Amino acid sequence: MKFTANQIAELIGGEVVGDENAEVFTLSKIEEGIEGSLTFLSNPKYTPFIYSTNATVTIVDDDFVADKEITTTLIKVANAYTAFSTLLEHYNLIKNNKTGIESPVSIASTVTHGDNVYIGAFTSIGENVRIGNNVKIYPNCYIGDNAEIGDNTTIFAGVKIYSDCIVGAHCTIDAAAVVGADGFGFSPDDDGVYKKVPQIGNVIIEDHVDVGAATTIDRATLGSTIIKKGVKLDNQIQIAHNVVIGENTVIAAQTGIAGSTKIGAHCQIGGQVGMAGHITIGNHVKIQGQSGITKSIPDHEVVQGTPAFGYGDYYKSYVHFKNLPHLAKTIGELEKKLKK
Repeated sequence: MKFTANQIAELIGGEVVGDENAEVFTLSKIEEGIEGSLTFLSNPKYTPFIYSTNATVTIVDDDFVADKEITTTLIKVANAYTAFSTLLEHYNLIKNNKTGIESPVSIASTVTHGDNVYIGAFTSIGENVRIGNNVKIYPNCYIGDNAEIGDNTTIFAGVKIYSDCIVGAHCTIDAAAVVGADGFGFSPDDDGVYKKVPQIGNVIIEDHVDVGAATTIDRATLGSTIIKKGVKLDNQIQIAHNVVIGENTVIAAQTGIAGSTKIGAHCQIGGQVGMAGHITIGNHVKIQGQSGITKSIPDHEVVQGTPAFGYGDYYKSYVHFKNLPHLAKTIGELEKKLKK
């Protein structure tokens, strides 16, 4: 599909400087722009490329002033990065706007679904599943009995959502994620043999949650594992049974959270963080990557290390840690002098 600069400007509330009828049909980076492409400039270090780019249309901040000749048509907006992100959302809506039920699929007779749904081939949907309007379920997915999927949610290929789990509206679950697998519950008997503890709870994912590829969210032993509104989970994260993650918390890849840990709202958790079970992380907490969290953390703390402690103290300590060989040598020389 082709769009004119004027059509794009109307969509993002911008002002065209140049040819209003300039047409684009693809997107590009500014340094890789080709004729017929749309790009954007928001980072000042990429400014030199605006004078050499072959992109037909470029979105810029409204305070941008060219200091030499440019050939690209400009669309000036309050924030170029935000405007371009808006366009990407519309692009994805168009690209992923599939409807209908492919064949073969296995859909129980008790399933109910709303309007404009898409169900990809080789998907299996169990008894009493409820699916909202505009839901997209890509091929090779499994939706277990009594599960619920809210309006405008997209479930990409190979996702498994186990029985009784609830996914809210406007969510995205990326490929190969698993929602509702059994929590890691085993109890040793008198002979030291581990017996499985039945996991009879579920997972509740609230609205506007993103779940990354190959991330796993275990069902609760009793009650629910809860991912609250606006949470963003990266790829390959492990969330154990009965964990609760507060609203608008973001977690980077390869983090592991042990059972019954409670994480507050608006937290930022780096990659490869490990958390012990049965602890509480407060609101607005920041945890640096590769930290090990073994105890509860109050609101607004910033921590790093294994076991983690205050971010500022960590870096002060790390300065001394790097100098340990020199310090040890100095202490050894002082001891020799004292002995003499």
